Amino acid sequence: MSNESKKLAEQAQGLTARKVGDALLNNALIIIMLVVAAYVAITQPSFLSPTSLVNLLSLTAAYLPVALGIAGCIVLTGTDLSAGRAVGITACVAASLLQSTTAANKMWPNIGTLPIPLVILIVVAIGAAIGAFNGFFVAKFKLHPFIVTLATQLILYTVLLLYVQMGNNGGMAISALDDGYRNFVVGNPPLLTFGSVKIPNYVIYAVILTAVMWFIWNKTTFGKNMFALGANEEAARVSGVNVFATTIAVFALAGAMYGWAGFVESARIASNTANTGVNYELDAIAACVIGGVSFVGGIGKISGIVIGVLMLRLIFVALPLVGMDQNLQYALKGGIILFACALDMRKYLVKK
Repeated sequence: MSNESKKLAEQAQGLTARKVGDALLNNALIIIMLVVAAYVAITQPSFLSPTSLVNLLSLTAAYLPVALGIAGCIVLTGTDLSAGRAVGITACVAASLLQSTTAANKMWPNIGTLPIPLVILIVVAIGAAIGAFNGFFVAKFKLHPFIVTLATQLILYTVLLLYVQMGNNGGMAISALDDGYRNFVVGNPPLLTFGSVKIPNYVIYAVILTAVMWFIWNKTTFGKNMFALGANEEAARVSGVNVFATTIAVFALAGAMYGWAGFVESARIASNTANTGVNYELDAIAACVIGGVSFVGGIGKISGIVIGVLMLRLIFVALPLVGMDQNLQYALKGGIILFACALDMRKYLVKK
């Protein structure tokens, strides 16, 4: 072999090794999570029991709509810190409108129990209005989404605190929900079973919602405009993208997702307070960055978001089984977000 051939072979080998190293580093967080999950599965066989796996699937489905919504904001190089409070207020509204007529502390006794489709429209509209509000201030006044949504978060929390004290509620948890509402969301009987294993209905709804969001992101002009705007705003504007309308639409769509998440969460936990939905935005942001939605803008896949939510839920289901203190979960979330964002920025700098 000639010297030139040897050099080319060495370069090819070095390039391959570098690619492998980059792939391992770029996916380090997911690899670590899978290793932890494998360790827990080996040391705690109950982790792989049908009940545990259904619980993992259910938690993933419950948190997924929030991540699907907030991902669009991240694609636009922004974020949404008001997501958790939007979930909370829509959950409490849904609960108050769908309390049983026999509830001892029925919040609005004069309106009875509203039809479920109507309540879905109400809470989704509330969520979309909250998102459009955020999008308007971001698009019109060029304010950073961090500041806008932080302000909205505080406003929504105040509104939520006032709302739970209205009617006959007096600040108590909104509970005693109508059986039809609980059955529709949780499933009694469930729409899908595997032997004795029952799959909650909201898991099926999450699958449908994910398919809809995939279609919106990948097959519509709106989705193409969103990614173009996130990649380069000025180039998108020159290309004919309506920056103002697209920004508002992305945030409104995110808000609609929060509204649906609130509707599901209300029935899932069955007892709603002003703390419902607190910190859900942290889980969603962490799941998005784990799943490859980049804060540099214009990058993200629905499949990655699903994987990110699943991985995050996997860790928080697995670690308590090996004796991890639950009080450490917020520090763990913060570390995951920091690590994932650092990896994301590294990929961006390497690409540049």
